[in-house]
Amino acid sequence: MDKTALVYSEDALGYRFSPTHPFNQLRLKVTYDLLEKMKAFSPDQIHLPRHATEEELELVHHHSFIEAVKKAGKNELSQEKAESFGLGTEDTPIFPHMHEASSLLVGGTLTATELVMSGKVKHAFHLGGGLHHGFKGRASGFCVYNDSSVAIRYIQQKYQAKVLYIDTDAHHGDGVQFTFYDDPSVCTFSIHETGRYLFPGTGNVNEWGVGKGYGTSFNIPLDAFTEDDSWLECFEQSVRDVAEFFKPDVILTQNGADSHFWDPLTHLCASMNIYHRIPAIAHELAHKYCDGKWIATGGGGYDIWRVVPRAWALIWMEMNAISPEENPIPSSWIDSWTEEANVKLPTSWWDDPAIMKPVPRKLDIEQKNREMTKRALQPIKPRSEAR
Repeated sequence: MDKTALVYSEDALGYRFSPTHPFNQLRLKVTYDLLEKMKAFSPDQIHLPRHATEEELELVHHHSFIEAVKKAGKNELSQEKAESFGLGTEDTPIFPHMHEASSLLVGGTLTATELVMSGKVKHAFHLGGGLHHGFKGRASGFCVYNDSSVAIRYIQQKYQAKVLYIDTDAHHGDGVQFTFYDDPSVCTFSIHETGRYLFPGTGNVNEWGVGKGYGTSFNIPLDAFTEDDSWLECFEQSVRDVAEFFKPDVILTQNGADSHFWDPLTHLCASMNIYHRIPAIAHELAHKYCDGKWIATGGGGYDIWRVVPRAWALIWMEMNAISPEENPIPSSWIDSWTEEANVKLPTSWWDDPAIMKPVPRKLDIEQKNREMTKRALQPIKPRSEAR
């Protein structure tokens, strides 16, 4: 079995905007507890995250932005100045020790990155990472610093490796895409709900990169109410085609779990079926092209009881060849969280199909998604086929 690492610390729960904000890092603890009660890891597989240094943050972020985040966390930044950096908004409110909490999330992804790139493990999963909306000089969409972008720059500078970034969050991975939009050594692939209905409004099918980076950015915007079959049809072959075209040295996946029909912030209608397949495909591609080098992060996911713990646990289970069929969800985990959860906790790794309502326009949605996927891959198709 491949050597693996799980990067986690309860200190990551300090990244908390407010008690009512939908981005609730309690989901990290709930997921970790699920894996712990399954006895899915050994103590030597657990690695504590570290804080990213300012020098590491500046691989991507402007110095002035980092200073603004520091001041904001100390209540030393005016509202007007804060908003110019995307801070103090409804989506990304200011909270005490914002810089310290945010740099820990970046450091966790760097910890996972170094473990994989140094050859100590084949696969590493940082539960607290995946803040893909952060820009060079601006916070956005619940994200202050962008851990994936910093990790990719770190890989480029220290290991001169080609990185394939795969983002399966329901929201477009805009911060990562635009950081590397003109960089031919980084390929970004994002499958998400169309920006016609959902933040951040980007991720159009024709965002293919610019300059030397043209043809290394791929977006598959899915129509609202897309279900499992269409989601997987659009994802499975296209991500394989992109990997075959780019031939990466390492794969970094952002695993937002908000495409599920229970997620309160999005309009996609997938079930747990896609969260069984996503890590399986990432695992396959990592071994096919990268000698197994696979770094995984968390991401979005706002049903913190029924969806996120199962989706993220399945990533670790895939990394470690732990079968869901042979390892049911422990009743002790359900008992631990039943009182605190405001919903009935799941007893199976799969969803009961009966809980899904029929989706109107199903055939229209599927056809539209096929057309979007075909257009998305135009830069890697023969010119005669792309016409």
